[in-house]
Amino acid sequence: MSIFELFIYSAVPFTEQRVTIPLGIIYYDLPPLYITTICFLGALLPAPFILLLFSKAYNAALGIKIFDPLKGFIDRKVRKKSKRFELYKEIALITFVGIPLPGTGVWTGSVIAALLGLDLKKSMLCIITGNLISAVILLILSLLFPFVLGSIG
Repeated sequence: MSIFELFIYSAVPFTEQRVTIPLGIIYYDLPPLYITTICFLGALLPAPFILLLFSKAYNAALGIKIFDPLKGFIDRKVRKKSKRFELYKEIALITFVGIPLPGTGVWTGSVIAALLGLDLKKSMLCIITGNLISAVILLILSLLFPFVLGSIG
């Protein structure tokens, strides 16, 4: 797998850097800081587009019946997550993006920020910060993982 492929896979919603950093470090034995930087940048690639365009596309789709199930799914997800964002928007967004678990990350954080109408510049800064936290966590776990496996066997 090439560096470019890891960069692109980092921009995909379900993989993001949660998959690509460990894959690059553990499986492909690439330089850890280099691959973390590449995957960090790749994961950020969709954020400005989502922040700028998602709410416009979402509002345009509101009147189209075929999108009703998707709209309902998104509304339920955003409503469920939005309570965390009401009081401490920036800290909540950083934390949400920074925890490398399924259902969190740049894509979901960007969608939530766009749908809640959060400030574009603040949202982007929070997403970058959260993504950096996530990248550091994944880097550390990826470096420790082979040692943990070695100590078990």
